[in-house]
Amino acid sequence: MKILLAVTEVATVDDAFEIEGTEIPDQYLGTDLNEWDEYAIEEAVQLQEADIAAEVVTVTIGPETCEQTIRQALATGADRAIRIWDEAFEAVDLLDVSTKTAILRAVVAEEEPDLVLSGVQSDDDSWGATGVALAAAVDYEWAAVVNHLAHDFEDGTASVRRELEGGVEELTTVDLPAVLTIQTGINEPRYASLRGIRQAKRKPLEVYGLADLGLEESVAESRVRLTAMSEPERESDTTVWEGTPEEAAGELADLLRKREVVQ
Repeated sequence: MKILLAVTEVATVDDAFEIEGTEIPDQYLGTDLNEWDEYAIEEAVQLQEADIAAEVVTVTIGPETCEQTIRQALATGADRAIRIWDEAFEAVDLLDVSTKTAILRAVVAEEEPDLVLSGVQSDDDSWGATGVALAAAVDYEWAAVVNHLAHDFEDGTASVRRELEGGVEELTTVDLPAVLTIQTGINEPRYASLRGIRQAKRKPLEVYGLADLGLEESVAESRVRLTAMSEPERESDTTVWEGTPEEAAGELADLLRKREVVQ
């Protein structure tokens, strides 16, 4: 079995930051591996350790600066990586679902994986739709928000448990090839070992542009535009009490009595 992992680098923001137009200045930003994808990576590596997956390949859409993040996935057990980037992306505010789907569809056609795993969503744009859209594009079966995956794959099917609304869970089977979007909590992502980090530096990382995938530059023409950015409104103010623990506890007790929470 070959597993293809859709891995994303996301921006992280300092607790205190400023907004300039539709951007947050670089001094307030960092980068990290998307949290949901960490769980998808761990699930793939566990399948590899169980001798179910023969190869785990990651694919990331991003510039050269994200290669350090890609190496994180390689360090935890993925065999090789693919990075997609093109000059056509430079002028694009957001890569929408249709753009990501077209790119990943081309990679799936090239790699022919038996199973595609991705996080349910990404921490930055939170589309939550790319995995399902990809499944439709490549005519794979799919299951979204998977919080348990049985590691036997009997009769060419994947037995999964899905998280639905209202605390309801669904048990179902999905025929392979399939796309699964992985929910946080399905496993406990491992830390990369020193040995894994050293090995990751030597693992293959291929870089493709749109033309390499047989795609036109028009694929990058996103239909989504970022028109405004603002901090969410606070529903209530935060009160911070200074002084000793005893003084702060007294202030809290007075506030609770004032609001008739306690007598």
